[in-house]
Amino acid sequence: MRMNKILSLIGLATKAGKTVSGEFSTEKAVKSGTACLVLVSEEASANTKKKFQNMCTWYEVPIYFYGTKEDLGAAIGKQFRASMAVTDPGLSDAIVKQFTLD
Repeated sequence: MRMNKILSLIGLATKAGKTVSGEFSTEKAVKSGTACLVLVSEEASANTKKKFQNMCTWYEVPIYFYGTKEDLGAAIGKQFRASMAVTDPGLSDAIVKQFTLD
């Protein structure tokens, strides 16, 4: 159930134009300070995970490893996505809240 909630919030953020996806755009959002939350697929390579983990720690952006590339892609209307960022503080808070409900 929680997974559907997170994916629908991601979809909502995308419809509002508040997500960026793909490695390059996600990295740019983190470094420019527009990313409020980063999501990286659990299927992403160890290298990609490490890179985003280090970057998000440095820039103090919350990061979660979540779902398959297909899950993330489907939530934002793309085929596959290994990484994405949410650029809206309210929506990213709502998503983080879902992660902390465990």
